[in-house]
Amino acid sequence: MKNDRIRRLVGCIALAMACIMIGSAITLTTNPYASAEEQTVTVVHTSPFTQAIASVRDSVVGVSNYQEVTYGSYGNGYGNFYFGFGYGYGYGDGRGNQEPETREELASTGSGVVIGEGFVLTNYHVVEDASSLKVTVTNDAGETEEYAASLVAYDENLDAAIIYAPKCTLPAVSLGDSDTLMVGDWAICIGNPLGFTKTETTGIVSALNRAVESDTYDRYGRKETISNAMIQVDAAINSGNSGGGMFSVTGELMGIPTLKYSGSYYSGSTVEGIGMCIPINAVKPLIEDVLSGRIVAEPPIEDAEETASSGTDLTGKPRMGISIRDFTTSFYAYTGGLLPKGAYVAEVEPGSPAEAAGMQAGDIIVEINDVIVTSTSELQTEVAKHTTGDVLKIKVFRAEGMANLDTLTTIPEDGEYIDLEVTLAMIDTVKQ
Repeated sequence: MKNDRIRRLVGCIALAMACIMIGSAITLTTNPYASAEEQTVTVVHTSPFTQAIASVRDSVVGVSNYQEVTYGSYGNGYGNFYFGFGYGYGYGDGRGNQEPETREELASTGSGVVIGEGFVLTNYHVVEDASSLKVTVTNDAGETEEYAASLVAYDENLDAAIIYAPKCTLPAVSLGDSDTLMVGDWAICIGNPLGFTKTETTGIVSALNRAVESDTYDRYGRKETISNAMIQVDAAINSGNSGGGMFSVTGELMGIPTLKYSGSYYSGSTVEGIGMCIPINAVKPLIEDVLSGRIVAEPPIEDAEETASSGTDLTGKPRMGISIRDFTTSFYAYTGGLLPKGAYVAEVEPGSPAEAAGMQAGDIIVEINDVIVTSTSELQTEVAKHTTGDVLKIKVFRAEGMANLDTLTTIPEDGEYIDLEVTLAMIDTVKQ
């Protein structure tokens, strides 16, 4: 008898729950004597994402990365590796071949999120190697506007960057606390995958603190392997989503979509629903440095003409007394990231300030007075800001066997960064 009563009780509860579910999904019965229009009340279910998406979708923008591309080669069978991997770059080879043509073109696009007045948070790999940047704003009618932007701050290890587009006046999103996330929480991802602007996808937080290893580069362009703790989500993330936003159902920015797993190279298996996002708390120190003004945002220089230098002699008064060269893009591809980007020191003049400071032929200048330099033109620009007697704090990368690129057969895997102080001086001898 006792078991029968329990079964009847469970049955009544189940019936009551079923009635509640049916009633909430369809209608609720009211006064049986009322008219048909008055007899039922329709229960409307709204998406838990609608309000959150509406509050933030206009703050998600596109980010366009423009780079200088060189067309043409010297026809020597080795691309641009010509007598020292690029020493002849830009001047023809004396065999009737024309020098390559360089022009700026759109290299890639990604997404970004407005975090302050004109400031946009994105991935570093979205803006990496850009000669110029644009922020693209698209309205619901599909009309777009582009604004020039400049790179303000970045952290390559985190794969995070902040750019500045002063003419972009979209509202900023609210930053959430990614430490409060729990597995199973809703995840809303908004970005521009494959050029489809303002695409929203949803899912859940699948895991927290996923250790993801990746090859990255130090601030001077030298490869290293790092591990980051990521938020794993099953919301769809595709090419172009990078740098966009991962939001909570309250519309707070919780992370930055940065990569997805699409398959296994070794097994050939296809993988779906595994995306990784950078926790917003990991990026907050960088954001605070920019929004507080500790890192000064320089406005973009529009329509600036950039000229590449090759075989340039750093002369003039005052000067360091070195001859510098540019590496080509092909040379960096050849090195596989074992060498940083910078200005290659081809020669150090005897008795010069550079020699007195300990600079050597084969050094790669990567930084001057805390400003990173990736080319001879950038180095010259920084030196030109100073006068006789000024002390330049210069960081170089030095590796064995780099003194003469003409005899370089293998790229050195070991090297070190060295800090030097060069005092500019007047040098009368002008190298021809």
